[in-house]
Parts: sequence; C-alpha cells; structure tokens
Amino acid sequence: MRELTGPADVTAVCDDLLLRWAAQALLPGFPGAGRAWAHGDAACVLAPNLNRRDRLVLAGPARDVAVLLDAHGRAPGVKTLLAADRVEEVRRHAPGFAEHAVFGWMERTGSLEPGAGARWVREDELDAVTDLLRVANPGSWTWPREVGARRWAAVFDGGLPVAVAADAWPAPGAGFVGGVATHPGHRGRGLSSLVCAFVVSALLAEHGAVTLMVDGDNATAIRLYSRLGFRYRDVTVLLSDVVPFGREEAAGRAG
Repeated sequence: MRELTGPADVTAVCDDLLLRWAAQALLPGFPGAGRAWAHGDAACVLAPNLNRRDRLVLAGPARDVAVLLDAHGRAPGVKTLLAADRVEEVRRHAPGFAEHAVFGWMERTGSLEPGAGARWVREDELDAVTDLLRVANPGSWTWPREVGARRWAAVFDGGLPVAVAADAWPAPGAGFVGGVATHPGHRGRGLSSLVCAFVVSALLAEHGAVTLMVDGDNATAIRLYSRLGFRYRDVTVLLSDVVPFGREEAAGRAG
C-alpha cells in the first residue's frame, strides 16, 4: 500500500469520476486534510467535509478495494462510498461493514449546448436564491455563501430567480452540480432542465466531465439528468459495524 499526494496520482491509479471528484480533498486550500492511498489497481480518498460529510471514496478491483477499506474504513463517522455492484464481493474480503444507504451518482462527458434563458447570479441576488431554496428545496446540500458553492445560475421571472442550480465542489477534471430547485409555482415548464443545461454546459467546457448526486428514488430528477446526457449508477454507503476499541467505555460514560 502506498500513499498518494495529489489528484493526478489518484487518477493515474484509477480514473473513476467519483474518485476523481473526491480527490479535490488533496488540493491546497481544501477545507479539510485529505489523504489518499493505492493498493494494486485500486485507490481511495479520505475527504473530510466534502459536501457536508467526511467521505472515504474507493474504486478499483474488489480485492484491492477490500484491502484499502479494511485499512482506512473503520474510523468513526466516516461514510465509505463504493459502487454498489462491488459491495458484495468487497465485503466478502473485508467483513465488518454494513450497508448504511444507497444513492444515485450521475456523470457525463463531452459537450452540451446551453440554450437560452439562464444566466449566472450576481452577488446581490444570492439572498433571493436562498429564499427560493427555503421554499423549493429546504434539504439542499448546497447553499449560497457556504463552503463549496462556487457560483449559481438561475432562470428569472419578474426579477426573481424561479429555478436555480449551483457550480459546487469542483475538482480537477470533474465539475459538480448541486442546489437544483424550481419554485413550486413554476414547475412543469422545463425550467430545471434549462438552468441545469446552462450550468452543465459551462462545467463541461471547463472540466471535461460533470457529476452530481441524486436520490435513487427520485425518478423525476433522474429523467431530467438523463435527458441532459448523464449516466446513472448506484453508490452504496458503508459504515463499520465493529465498535472501535474504547468506544464501549466512552458510550457508557456518556449515559
């Protein structure tokens, strides 16, 4: 096993877009001390505070992934992300991990025409974006003026944003879309597609690839992103089901 020092090192081992996105944690200025390791043809990135979670992202052949998972996946509070189709075999070689959740990961490359009707939001318009998110997507993982939110795009009606999407948590070679929302009174008009196409077009031109996360049961959103050329795959979140040494005593003291 060897430690990797930068995003290019990670990509050289395993050019998986989820892994490439997580490798931004190795860049100077990232809000957390990221680390990465390789074993055989697999790599993993420990990315603290990436999109609101401490994440360990792994990719590569199952047997090699299992070695990395066993070595680095048992820290308390770390969410381990792994392609769902690798989970069963990986857990055979690295027992002691439970499936915590499954979500959708979508990605695409190439180029996309942005269309017309959306634009980047000015600084003095960000409060209106926040107001829209509170109404249309209060559970958003991306908010204006928070860490990770690089810039916002919107479709406007009467001077106010009615559909928004963010360029957030960009990594070398992998843009990321977050904070997608459309006002309830303006849904059914294709505005989410319009604003997402605008953002995706810009990110493809800048990074060459674009990624996003989606709830696996959100069929409407998955159809929208699929129409924009994204491919879907399930990603499993694993947690260690073995309590680390000493935590039983600490839990007892906490009552």
